[in-house]
Amino acid sequence: MTSVFSKPTCLILAACLAVSASLARAETPAAPSTAFQMAVAEKVATLPNLAAFYRETAFQPVWVGDTEQHAARRAALIAALSATNVHGLPEARYDVQTILNKMDQVGSVRDLGLVEAELSRLFLKYADDVQTGILRPSDIDAGLVRQVERQTASDHLGALVASDDGAYIRDLAPASLQYTALLKQKLALENLMAAGGWGPTVPASKLEFGDNGPSVIKLRNRLVRMGYMAPTASPTYDDALKSAVQSFQQGHGLEPDGVAGKGTIAEINRPVSDRLKSVMVALERERWLPRQRGARHVLVNQADFSAKIVDEGQVTFETRAVIGKNTHDRRSPEFSDQMEHMVINPSWYVPRSIITKEYLPKLRANPNAVRHLEITDRRGRQVNRGAVDFSQFSARSFPFAMRQPPGKSNALGLVKFMFPNKYNIYLHDTPQKSLFAREVRAFSHGCIRLAQPFEFAYALLALQEEDPKAFFHRVLNSGKETKVELDKPVPVHLIYRTAYVGPKGDVQYRRDVYERDRKIWAALQKAGVALPDVQG
Repeated sequence: MTSVFSKPTCLILAACLAVSASLARAETPAAPSTAFQMAVAEKVATLPNLAAFYRETAFQPVWVGDTEQHAARRAALIAALSATNVHGLPEARYDVQTILNKMDQVGSVRDLGLVEAELSRLFLKYADDVQTGILRPSDIDAGLVRQVERQTASDHLGALVASDDGAYIRDLAPASLQYTALLKQKLALENLMAAGGWGPTVPASKLEFGDNGPSVIKLRNRLVRMGYMAPTASPTYDDALKSAVQSFQQGHGLEPDGVAGKGTIAEINRPVSDRLKSVMVALERERWLPRQRGARHVLVNQADFSAKIVDEGQVTFETRAVIGKNTHDRRSPEFSDQMEHMVINPSWYVPRSIITKEYLPKLRANPNAVRHLEITDRRGRQVNRGAVDFSQFSARSFPFAMRQPPGKSNALGLVKFMFPNKYNIYLHDTPQKSLFAREVRAFSHGCIRLAQPFEFAYALLALQEEDPKAFFHRVLNSGKETKVELDKPVPVHLIYRTAYVGPKGDVQYRRDVYERDRKIWAALQKAGVALPDVQG
């Protein structure tokens, strides 16, 4: 990862040697001088955390000392700042040449102090950017409620000083398999763009088995360039082409029927640049996630409509999922939390927003509407509908709660999985099984519905029950609402990835159902991120 530089390595090393010579000319003091301290303090005056670090360390130099360790830190930082484009970060944000010029022109102890402070400022900017992202999720979309774990200036600089040969700088980027694989895909797509992309698009609305003609040839040629089939000159939509279309569909979250319909052709015709944007957004999103995901964790990819259990980096269970409907008040949010328990035979306690928006208007028109729901007072006692004039209540003044008792027709199905959070989001079963056959599965009020909730429960219980399936059904068959604690809480990560790498190393792409990635890309562009200046 660190061997790919936008600036040739020899120039970086030459610059660092020149810096060392400049530092020697400035007669670097064994201990910080008053001029050095004043210069550092002046430069970091508007950065309280950085100023605090230098005060706490008595203004000892991190970068401009004359030891091999100081030289190694400088070289590692300049190398990292010169390779920011590898990570999809904006090169202009760090202005490497300006700091190189300042380092080369050091002529006094005061100059040393100014360079010291500037190197620390650039290091902290880079450290935050490459480790936890250049954007703040909540600034981009209301559904991006993820809290990014950022380290303090003292944490970063303290770890840097304690490391050897600048290793801390080289290890700042996420070490996850996803991040590394996405970096490789980014480079591959950039090379592909430079080579002209995937060739002409397919000028058709639908092609299927048995079709012939120029459009079939263009479809075949494009899939060959994409790597889905071997080269051939056949003008016919034959078995080989059908198989290639199915492989493409599977890699893009489409129904793998082997027919190149409107949706499939639209995805096939997407340019390389679109896929590169998805990968660069995915890199930024990967930087937002906690470094420690949990040896066992649940991963819900909303753009993929899937939920997985991951053990020691391996997917051990996967099921289809339904996510929130694509409206402003129903989209599923993105965040991480801890799953603490499941509820078997759950009641559905209707959220206040659903009561007032959907059910109150029906009750005003007919007090016997939505009979499958109990209406309860503040003490949980069931209310006699015939004794209430619902027309007198507004959304704000409605004084009752609503509950659907346990049962097969319950909106939550027969089990729900709880990771208590202020967004009232959880995973659950559903009686609406037909929705899992859809290609795009965005139908819920925001919670995540699972196609195989029982099997999901067995997998979670396997670590604490000798026979998890028998245990689950014994509780289920009681018909009673039962809370089952997990012996060890399981981290849950609700993410949204239109580009990710599958378990076999295959790159998968998905449609931007909530258009969140479009917003993130616009924000990255505003921050200075750009695609290579070629067409693809």
